[in-house]
Amino acid sequence: MAGGSGSGVAERLYELVVLGASGFTGQFVVEEVARAAAGGALRWAVAGRSREKLRAALERAAQRLGDAAPGAEVGVLLCDVDDAASLAAMARQTRLVLSCAGPYRFLGEPVVKACVENGANYMDISGEPQFLEGMYLKYNEKAAEKGVYVIGSCGFDSIMADMGVVYTRDNFKGTLTAVESFLKVKSGPEGLCVHDGTWNSAVYGLADQDNLRKLRKKIGYAPVPVVGAKLKRRGFLFYNQEFKEYSIPFMGSDVSVVKRSQRYFYTELKETPVQYGAYVNIGGLGSLVRLMLCGIVFLLLVKFSFGRKLLTKYPGFFSAGHFTKKGPTQKQMDETSFSMTFFGEGYSHGQDPQNGRPNVKICTEVRGPEPGYVATPIAMVQAGLSLLKDAACLPKQGGVYSPAAAFSKTKLIDRLNKHGVEFSVISKPEV
Repeated sequence: MAGGSGSGVAERLYELVVLGASGFTGQFVVEEVARAAAGGALRWAVAGRSREKLRAALERAAQRLGDAAPGAEVGVLLCDVDDAASLAAMARQTRLVLSCAGPYRFLGEPVVKACVENGANYMDISGEPQFLEGMYLKYNEKAAEKGVYVIGSCGFDSIMADMGVVYTRDNFKGTLTAVESFLKVKSGPEGLCVHDGTWNSAVYGLADQDNLRKLRKKIGYAPVPVVGAKLKRRGFLFYNQEFKEYSIPFMGSDVSVVKRSQRYFYTELKETPVQYGAYVNIGGLGSLVRLMLCGIVFLLLVKFSFGRKLLTKYPGFFSAGHFTKKGPTQKQMDETSFSMTFFGEGYSHGQDPQNGRPNVKICTEVRGPEPGYVATPIAMVQAGLSLLKDAACLPKQGGVYSPAAAFSKTKLIDRLNKHGVEFSVISKPEV
């Protein structure tokens, strides 16, 4: 059997390979893997196009980690997304590929294909619904046949949201039927900054909404029933009484990823699906005005190819300095953190969710360090270790999965809690 947990994969040279290891996010993932591998319990390698750059990424991790530095035992594999044979050779040597090579809509599929065909599990940190759902349409059946797990969105978009909803459900006394999450990112005096890779994904993603709709029609998702009171969608902008600041809908992939997980729970596990809405807190009036100005310009330009060229060429200018080609400084990262608050509602045991108003509430939270380059590598690496070590708790067969669908029965939340991404119950459910 070539399967993810089958005997064939167990004898591979490496348990884990970081692809795109010398990229901006990849270098932080390398550091996080090196931390996890300290003590020599993990056989791993880095992969990419340039041996010099890969060596430099390992060197950088070594300087930052001291005693936990990766040594000569770490493999260096040369491969190129444009060279199918090199990707196949990489995939054959490992049980799991952590792919950090984005934007995934341009660079992702050849890697997924190589992994599925060569029996390696695949994981990425994509926040691009079109890529993720496209891979489901094309590779789900083949991955299932091969016993391979393909799991997208294992970074800030969207493990925190997806596992946060699962955590809220698991701590709820009764039947949870709806959750809203509110993301708050706090930065220090130096402000907030994100590498422009994320910006580019957003530019191309928003430009391509029509194709995403067509793709979903093609997949032909079965409708998921609304259980309990219908969750009201909030306006594009509202003043949030709980937090005393303005909030807007979260533009990332969280809602689409959580929906996929809930569909899986309902169709495959016969569990009650949870309705979900995602929002981000943006602060007071000043922040609101700045965001509105940037947002209007962004939405106007993204519709035209000339506009998209401008947006991707000058990210700093069009995002008021929040997205740059250099990415954040170490100081900016050290001073940044996030919290994601989940408000859940549902029905107590014995209460029929199809009758009457919800009568139980719960509030939970996920907190962590800087989301893009500290929390994301932690999430991706711990998800990778869950896949390798909690194999018996994964879905019975391979396939293309969202994070919660893959990991809801594993120890992933415990692993994240031990590594600085903390899940907690803020207020217990009260009838």
